[in-house]
Amino acid sequence: MASTHLHGGSADRPTWLGHPRGLFVLFFAEMWERFSYYGMRALLIFYLTKHWLFSDGVASIIYGAYTALVYIAPVIGGYLADRWLGQRKAVLYGAVLLTFGHFLMAVEGSGGGQADPAINVFWLALAFIIVGSGFLKANISVIVGKLYPRTDVRRDGAYTIFYVGINLGAFLGTLAAGWLGETYGWAYGFGAAGVGMLLGLIMFVIGRPWLEGRGEAPDAAALKRRIAGVPLEWWLYASGIVAVGICWWMIQHQSLVGSLLGISGAILVAYVLYVAVVKLPAQDRDRIFAAMFLILGSILFWALFEQGGSSLNLFADRHVDRGTIPASVFQSVNPFFIMTLGPVFAWMWTKLGRRGMEPSAPAKFGIAMVLLGFGFLVLVWGSAGDGLTPLMFIILIYLFHTMGELCLSPVGLSAMNRLAPAHMASLIMGTWFFASAAGNFAAGLIASATGGHALEGEAVGKGVVLDVYMTVGWVAIAAGVVVVIVSPLVKKLMHLDSLKDAEAIESKGV
Repeated sequence: MASTHLHGGSADRPTWLGHPRGLFVLFFAEMWERFSYYGMRALLIFYLTKHWLFSDGVASIIYGAYTALVYIAPVIGGYLADRWLGQRKAVLYGAVLLTFGHFLMAVEGSGGGQADPAINVFWLALAFIIVGSGFLKANISVIVGKLYPRTDVRRDGAYTIFYVGINLGAFLGTLAAGWLGETYGWAYGFGAAGVGMLLGLIMFVIGRPWLEGRGEAPDAAALKRRIAGVPLEWWLYASGIVAVGICWWMIQHQSLVGSLLGISGAILVAYVLYVAVVKLPAQDRDRIFAAMFLILGSILFWALFEQGGSSLNLFADRHVDRGTIPASVFQSVNPFFIMTLGPVFAWMWTKLGRRGMEPSAPAKFGIAMVLLGFGFLVLVWGSAGDGLTPLMFIILIYLFHTMGELCLSPVGLSAMNRLAPAHMASLIMGTWFFASAAGNFAAGLIASATGGHALEGEAVGKGVVLDVYMTVGWVAIAAGVVVVIVSPLVKKLMHLDSLKDAEAIESKGV
């Protein structure tokens, strides 16, 4: 441990590896939360098809609706934290809901179909996880930023460390929960995810003093204000329980999730474009148009990328020569490649940038789509014939998809921060994550198509899946080529040469 003076700080603060100790509290809390989330998600499609005996098509739509709601919920949780609760209390409450939800997942009943009353406990578990993610996911990242002044040069490094925690948790969670769930029983896998979330909660509670008061409520007195004799703070917690009930109902009526996404998405895009056209100067308006182009493109990317947890997971289980390796364990390949290739891509972009050869953000989006599509085609080509697909090809599709993710996800986040005017930064970032929700729901629809006309409990032939993968692979490549071709025009709309340093600094603090 060393003590260093923080840039912009008023006193020396104890640090670890040059960073506030609070960063490592958040690192381990988030690591365990991702351990539980991805560990549970690796098993979910199998639980739906093998335990509750949903058809592949229905299971995929349920999976897509669940992941879509997980991405929508942080918009509401972030608002409640910014307005009243503060990030720390929101994260704490979210962690409690998540722990409860993950342990409920271990209540599997007698199984054998959807007539078992225990399926209602399953729906309730998903609802608790959705709402818990809404309170925790966005807000814990905000606390990371609050540990540093906006001009602190260590901010980017802090988020890099935090990002390692996310992927380390995802890697370990899919290995542990996947292996336990498929080897010893669902309750063991989901129970392991619950234990992981409990450890994250305990770490966050114990480490509170190291957060140094960051992320507290903006107006503590307002939280104590009584409404109908009850403090406002408790009304906010009660709203979370009400949200659990709403999600419990919605996750059973997946078409409503699609309608919610369609209607609210159209309203959100229309509002952003209205503000851009009516209220912004020309260059800011153009930048919003560029941001919307990237946002809409990301929907297609996530719709195909997120086959990993649903149709691709089922494909690995049924049609890959994997020996005794549980299929869910392959969900660890993506976070492993992110941890190993992430620094390589960061170095590569920096090296190309110094030579004036770095692709623009729109061009990187196009490259991401080409890599994504090529991954599907590699799997299709490697699966030719009637036998099992060699293990190498399931690894290769994850490799190409991860490289595509590294070309799009961090680049997109950076682009949203750079292109949005300061007063629209949260709105544009919210739109970016909303697109992820839409992509996840669309992923469920695409995965449903790979189910063909199979009935409940009936496996789907390899050819049906490969036909869909062949189609989406070529669509992704074609879309990527188009994006690369138009990228110079989109880059002009970004007006990068006239971005002001003050704007850039402000956007980095978001």
